[in-house]
Formats: sequence, C-alpha cells, structure tokens
Amino acid sequence: MGWKYGNPVQIEFGVDSFDKLSGLIGRRRYALVTYGEPFFDQLAARLKKTAGAPVLVVSDVAPNPDYRLLAEQTSRFAALAQQPEVIIALGGGSVIDSAKVFAAAGGDFGRIRTFLESQQGAEHLSAIPIIAVPTTAGTGSEVTCWGTVWDEANGKKYSLARPNLYPTHAVVDPRLMLGKPLLLTISTGLDALSHALESLWNVNNNPVSANHAVAAARTILDALPKLAKDLGNLELRSRVALAALFAGLAFSNTKTAIAHSLSYPITLRHGVQHGIACSFSLPMVLRSVGGVGGICEDSLKQIFGSDLTRGADDLEDFLGLLGISSNPASYKIGHQEWRLLIEDSLQGERGKNFLGSADRLIQASQVVRLPQARTA
Repeated sequence: MGWKYGNPVQIEFGVDSFDKLSGLIGRRRYALVTYGEPFFDQLAARLKKTAGAPVLVVSDVAPNPDYRLLAEQTSRFAALAQQPEVIIALGGGSVIDSAKVFAAAGGDFGRIRTFLESQQGAEHLSAIPIIAVPTTAGTGSEVTCWGTVWDEANGKKYSLARPNLYPTHAVVDPRLMLGKPLLLTISTGLDALSHALESLWNVNNNPVSANHAVAAARTILDALPKLAKDLGNLELRSRVALAALFAGLAFSNTKTAIAHSLSYPITLRHGVQHGIACSFSLPMVLRSVGGVGGICEDSLKQIFGSDLTRGADDLEDFLGLLGISSNPASYKIGHQEWRLLIEDSLQGERGKNFLGSADRLIQASQVVRLPQARTA
C-alpha cells in the first residue's frame, strides 16, 4: 500500500504561547483579522504593544463567511498604501477562513469568485503569509490549506483550496479558549471529532493521519463531557485543544467525507450550527462502515472497541449526554428530505471521499433508537 502525508505548518502549542506571536511577526507589516468583541480588543492591544500597530484591522468577521461581506472586507485591502507582509488570523474558524480569502485575493474578491466558481484564474491569486491563532478548539483551519466560503444568496458553499494557503505558523494557546460558552465549546469539539472520524472512513486515509485521528477522537470522547461541566478548567481546555489540533492534522491530508457533505445543506436550509450539523450523523455513518476492513476499521476499533455496532450506540449516547440529538427530525428534517440529502451528498466532492457503501449508509439511516438525547 502506498501513501503520503505532509503538513508544512510550524506549530507553537501551549499555555501563554500567544506571547510568542510578536516574535513571529518580527518587523513585518501585518493585518489583523479578528472579531469585534472586548476579549479580542484586549488581545489586539497586547499585540500592538509588542509588534506595533497593524496596517489594517478587519474585526467584523461573521459566522459562515459569505460572498457579500467578504467582497466588502477584501476591498479594504485594496485601499491600503502598502499591502501587509503577513496576516494574523486571531479567532475561530470563520476568522482563519476569511484570512485565507484575503491572503489569496490580492485586494480583489472577484478573483476569488472566479476561481471558486470555475476553477480558473489560479495564476491571478496571491498568497500573503498567514499566522493563525485559533481561539476555539475545533475547526483545524490553522493547519489546513483550504477555507470555507458561502454564497448564501444562491444557496452554495465553496472550498478555497490552495497549497500556498497553509498558514506558516499556528499558535495554539489554550488560555485563549477559557471563557468560551457551553454550546460553542460543544459544537467546536464535535466539529473536531467529526474531522477525526471523517478522515478514517475516507478513501484518502493513511497511517499517519489515522494515528492523529485515533488520538483526537479518544481524547474528545473522554474530555469533552468533562469540559462541558467545568468550562474554566485549563487542563481540560488544553486536552481538547490538542485533540482538535490532531484532528486538523488528520483531515489536512484526507479532507472530510460524507458527514460534512451532509452538513452544508443542513446549515444553509435549516440554520444548524456547523459543528452540530456535521456531527449528529456520525453514529449513522459508523453503523454503516462495519466490515470495511483496513485502516478505517482497525482505527475505529481502537476508538470504539471491537463491536462497532455497539460503538455507534455509545457514540449516539455520548452526543445525547451533550444535549445533541442524532435524530434528523430534531432539526426539522423530514424522512424524505433526509433520504434525498444522503443520496445527493454521496455525489458531492466530500461525499465521494467516503469509502463506505451507499446502500449500507441508507440502511443505517433507518435505525431508530432512543438514546439519552435531547434536541440541541
């Protein structure tokens, strides 16, 4: 069996590693992409004292970065007398994904739109270096070379994927994750769990990504429920942050698969938060992949034990104890819509990464159980 694995991101992990950020910037002109909230204002002030003032601050990033807002934000770069030499992405996945758009756009969002919709014009895209500083534990965008872009007006989602959009550095400081609210903590943690599992039932899986995925999933299954009951626990924040990083390193080489393919229309049509939309179907997918063998099955058994049917039940109960229902009806998705979503998602780019059987997946979607769950 031949395989390959690579990831060029230099990682600084640890409590108070944020203090290393100014040294990584050095004397370069930088733009700061972040959120316009007091917590992030304080971090920006700290950074300004040590690295100087940024040439631009973009602080109106929204969840699910959309064409309209990204176009307006990108125009601010075009108005600068001098372009930044590095972009600092300080925030969650939406911030880091937005920074990748700005890094590639060169001040012209039209270039991004053309590339996303036609896969043409790559030669016109730029690649300003990015330093990613995640403040949630989940998306893994700090160690991947793609960013999610939404065209909500037309009900579409795109992935901006360019090898030169890997951040040069990821600064992962668990202290920055203290104080995050319960639902955000759960949803981002489940996003990371989905990344780990999706990298396993994946045609692109390999031994290195699988090792990262197993470590990530086992840690999240153990630590996330504990963290949900003790949000101020720095040790648990560190464990979940490390697990999310491992999950990012896993799917940075495989991309995601069927659960994510399902999630995008669910987010667009029903407004379900991404971390929930891509994780509530995980027990269904796990039920469908028993017997596939190879890296996938071996790795899943390291996580859930030798009986993957029992493991799927345990996973459903795990979600239920976090308040997340595995029943599509909880998200106002009817039986017929669910069947069509599965069939359509199998034909999508991420769905084609799924190494399981379409028939078995549809069969698994009919399983009805009464886990310890309530609507998210």
